[in-house]
Amino acid sequence: MGFTIGALCTILLSVFIVQIGKARELASIVRNDPAEQDEINKFQAGLGMIFMVVFLVACVWSFYHYIPTSLGWGSNIAASVHGPEIDYLFNLTLFFCFIVFVLTHIALFWFVWKFRGKQGKVGLYWAHNEMLEMVWMIIPSVVMTFLVIGGLQAWNNIMLDFPEDEGYYSVVLPDEGNEKQYIEIEATGSQFEWYIRYSGRDGKIGTKYFTQINDKNQLGQTWSDEKNMDDFIASEIVLPVNKQVRVRITSRDVLHNFYIREMRVKMDAVPGMPTYFHFTPTVTTDSMRRRLKNVPEWQVPHRNDNTKQRWEVFQYELACAELCGKGHYGMRKIVKIVSEEEYLEWLDKQEGGSLVENVDSTNANSVSYSFEKGSVKSKYFSYFKDGEKEFNPVVDKIDNIEHLVENKLLVAMCVDQMSTLRSSSEEGSDEFNTAENALAELKPLLKAARLYTVDQVHDSYDNLNKARGIVKAAVVEKNTVDPVTTVPVDTTAL
Repeated sequence: MGFTIGALCTILLSVFIVQIGKARELASIVRNDPAEQDEINKFQAGLGMIFMVVFLVACVWSFYHYIPTSLGWGSNIAASVHGPEIDYLFNLTLFFCFIVFVLTHIALFWFVWKFRGKQGKVGLYWAHNEMLEMVWMIIPSVVMTFLVIGGLQAWNNIMLDFPEDEGYYSVVLPDEGNEKQYIEIEATGSQFEWYIRYSGRDGKIGTKYFTQINDKNQLGQTWSDEKNMDDFIASEIVLPVNKQVRVRITSRDVLHNFYIREMRVKMDAVPGMPTYFHFTPTVTTDSMRRRLKNVPEWQVPHRNDNTKQRWEVFQYELACAELCGKGHYGMRKIVKIVSEEEYLEWLDKQEGGSLVENVDSTNANSVSYSFEKGSVKSKYFSYFKDGEKEFNPVVDKIDNIEHLVENKLLVAMCVDQMSTLRSSSEEGSDEFNTAENALAELKPLLKAARLYTVDQVHDSYDNLNKARGIVKAAVVEKNTVDPVTTVPVDTTAL
């Protein structure tokens, strides 16, 4: 309310000053007094000089005031590998534009003052000045050349797509130091939401066709393509830190724009023409929160949750940066940048799958586990129900995926068993050290179990047998745990 009143008062004062000036000008014309006209010209030129000073000071102050929300300044440094290059170009362009901005405004209002109208004074007219024209042409040309070349180099570095003929390929999780591997996801814009599709175990996104779109198949995935078997649609974007990501960007209807502010990621989603953007996130969501924790502007209660400060609920966000209709404001997705282990755990939840506990009362209530059919969450599995499998052209590979998920869950249970043993043992004891050593061997096996594809089912079984052998050796060696009643794995079956 106070801002509105202040704005109205400013507007009214400006109107009043303008009207007074017009009244004085009309009065001087009526009186035909040259001296008074000179005074009016001097007054108007003086107002221009005052306006120039106030305006430039306000520009500098506003820039300083809004630094906490300006990209590349304060805490808003880029959170991706290519981001600093964009920020550098932006700041370099801002530097030269600021110089031109200040000098031209000073020249503009100084000329108004210097060459204001005076009785008996005639202005000097230059029809042509080669030196002035050369300076005005050469200096901007040189500056623009460096800016354009720098921008072109940055564009090529950032926008050049991964060339498949040079050995680049998509995977679930790139190996450390392997620059040829990347994670691929697909973002499809639709009025008014984003569909985010992940590639699943094979690291490849399946084909789709618009004629296949229906209530069950929002993206029009082609089920005859086996790459679609393990694809899944996520409610949020979760990515591992320091891993290359390639985003395939499409649209179902109108023009949208894929925009992640802190990552300096921005690309149009064009109907019928897939576009691409690749980037490498470098700051996890938790790390960014710790960075913002020390910024005064973020140490205030959050507008939607007064019990928490702004920095505590910070999230990266995917937004649509193209006005696409009345619901444009609602096209938002949470983006989480996490550690490698957190990413794999999240993939586990998206993949689904569960084990059923079976108790054998005839054998001292021993416990075994079997895989629950139909518990995989892939869009492919949810689309084809049992009665429709005969129409499924790649039905023979469904069992392979379920075996992979089952073996992964069993390896995860081995890890849980050793974690239970470690947590129930005194630190430094033989039991604790045995469990610690077993976990060090089991974790790489669990990672491998998460990444096996349908062509590696036999490797998956070998991996499971190794995990079972590690657990069995650890339990039998120290004989500290009853494998049937204390831990959730029947080691008699190992």
